[in-house]
Amino acid sequence: MELPLRLFPAVILLMSLDRVGSVVSDGAPSNSTSAAPPNTTLAVPTTVPKSTPAVVTTAVRNDQKKGGGNEEDSGTDKEKDDTVGSKSEDAAKQLDCPPLGLESLRVDDSQLQASSSQRTGLGAHRGRLNIQSGIEDGDIYDGAWCAEHKDQDQWYEVDAIHLTLFTGVILQGRSSIWSWDWVQSYKVLLSNDSIKWETCMNGTKEAVFEGNRDTDTPVLGLLPVPGAARFLRINPKSWYINGSICLRAEILGCRVRDAAGGYFPETEPTLRDGLDFRHHNYQDMRKLMKAVNEQCPDITRIYSIGKSYNGLKLYVMEFSDNPGKHELGEPEFRYVAGMHGNEVLGRELVLNLMQYMCREYKRGNQRIVRLVTETRIHLLPSMNPDGYETAYEKGSELSGWGLGRHTVEWIDLNHNFPDLNNILWDSQELAADKSKVPNHYIPIPEYYTKEEAIVAPETRAVISWMQDIPFVLGANLHGGELVVVYPYDCTRDWAPKEYTPTPDDSFFRWLSTVYASTNLVLADPARRICHWEDFQRTNNIVNGGAWHTVPGSMSDFSYLHTNCFEVTVELSCDKYPHASELPAEWDNNKESLVVYMEQIHRGIKGVVRDKLSRKGIADAIVKVEDHNHDIRSAMDGDYWRLLNPGEYQVVVWAEGYFPSMRRCRVGMEPRATACDFSLTKTPVQRLKEIRARGGKIPQDLQLRLRALRLRKLRVTTKTLNQRREKQQQQQRERKGV
Repeated sequence: MELPLRLFPAVILLMSLDRVGSVVSDGAPSNSTSAAPPNTTLAVPTTVPKSTPAVVTTAVRNDQKKGGGNEEDSGTDKEKDDTVGSKSEDAAKQLDCPPLGLESLRVDDSQLQASSSQRTGLGAHRGRLNIQSGIEDGDIYDGAWCAEHKDQDQWYEVDAIHLTLFTGVILQGRSSIWSWDWVQSYKVLLSNDSIKWETCMNGTKEAVFEGNRDTDTPVLGLLPVPGAARFLRINPKSWYINGSICLRAEILGCRVRDAAGGYFPETEPTLRDGLDFRHHNYQDMRKLMKAVNEQCPDITRIYSIGKSYNGLKLYVMEFSDNPGKHELGEPEFRYVAGMHGNEVLGRELVLNLMQYMCREYKRGNQRIVRLVTETRIHLLPSMNPDGYETAYEKGSELSGWGLGRHTVEWIDLNHNFPDLNNILWDSQELAADKSKVPNHYIPIPEYYTKEEAIVAPETRAVISWMQDIPFVLGANLHGGELVVVYPYDCTRDWAPKEYTPTPDDSFFRWLSTVYASTNLVLADPARRICHWEDFQRTNNIVNGGAWHTVPGSMSDFSYLHTNCFEVTVELSCDKYPHASELPAEWDNNKESLVVYMEQIHRGIKGVVRDKLSRKGIADAIVKVEDHNHDIRSAMDGDYWRLLNPGEYQVVVWAEGYFPSMRRCRVGMEPRATACDFSLTKTPVQRLKEIRARGGKIPQDLQLRLRALRLRKLRVTTKTLNQRREKQQQQQRERKGV
């Protein structure tokens, strides 16, 4: 049986104050108006009405800067009703209905329809909040829904599938670097059958909502009286005079059920794993980390690696069976989130991971126990806390696409690390023998260390952190797309995009595949693309350079300056998911987060020691055959080299020691192969150490030095004789001529 359309009067809502909250504005009965069914193009009127009902002043802006232009309907009566606006905003806050999910893709393309569209790429399915267009306009992936006609009969329709209590609409202009299009005012209509429609009222007048004044800033319009229906239409009434009717939207509403004449929101989703699923500002984050530390004091430690520009500390949570100390043979792992402050899902997932690991360790979950006892794990939930606080103030739907991305100094942290790629490539091109060019531990260039260098304090803190701890594996958690990105991020010769592999390309592809294949959304072949790039064609992983060049990325710097392999995980189409979506996002990523950490135990590991003293040798170079990227041993002589299964010839050498070589086999099992090395000091090194101590040179060392110098003398004599003979031969040839 078809349910009649009902707008909520106050008396009905008061029946459910404990779940819904009160609405203090009463809506007068509205007259039904007919509209054409979906997929029908309405006739273009020959005249534009000279007056319209009052404008509802419930719009909430991020930015009051006007985008220019006049309303298409020049005679609009902008009568303000602040009382209604204030009341409706209070009501919406009490209701606190989440977004339906146009941005997060929970709303399917089949649920979106429109009166008309300019072309396929500007169809109804593209009218999603914060959707991004490609570089070229005119393809099938443009950045908004745009109506074919410029008249007041155009509409954009959302089918909620279920009976829904609609509370508001968020509108945004078109994403394009070439066009300026947005809707400046609009009406909202509700229906249960998509045939008979009722216009939302503001008292006795049809409500007209204030829209956008630029292309990017989301604007919230709250319904004066929340209405229960299945379908919602946005009916643009005016638009930027030099543009077209284009919009991106999100709809706020609570799914409801009919119960004894009243309406109630559906129950909140059950909290998975008993975790704290909400958005945590700086103070809340500190409290959560402190609570985890108090629950698991034997395996956790909180420390700070520095401060942001505004003085907020960059807190890290460490998990280890011996917190605060590097243990011989135990690799170090890191997750970094919040590099872009408005990409908040990574921050919440890392905080959830802290709670989960603490609880599961106490429960005796052997998988987590093994990780904690065999790995030292560092979790940095917010690299850019200043940017996060900026986005947090606006909230999940109103922060837009870019607010809070940069630091207070307007620095993009993922472009702020030293560009070591081009230093390496330039050196290789200039060198006569490329094998002599260092392929790892590339030093930071001098210009980057100067006071006037544009280097954010957050970047400086992370670089210092990388140098203090011998990280082996890490991941940088981002948002706004669904893909795992592996180095190099920067292309050669400044190409806009070009596949640019590292010497460890196969292992990076393995790491990326491990995360992508275990992520519930990435692994879903039926999922919709986020914006305009289909990464399913490459199994949801992509080389950074092949996507778009990023000079100065953290992943490239980590690979070239330290031993650490790092990928970038784009976690969600929605940079700032609503809190109601966090439990599902945890389910999507929980297995991926854990299994990725376990990959640190692949390849070979060992300790490089002095053959006589058995002490560990720091900074010993570990070179793997056919891999033009070396690593170095840590302070105690231990090392870890991530490798795919196979048999490898490994050579290790250190200053003052003879090199040592052995073959090491990496199996399919998820544990590293032990491959230790003992190095013998050269006689010259022993002599230096003895002389430094002021000791007597042993007779055996004197004999070895004598033999070594004699060999060197013979080699140099042979070289000089060959050179002299060559010169004499050339002289004879010239005389003969």
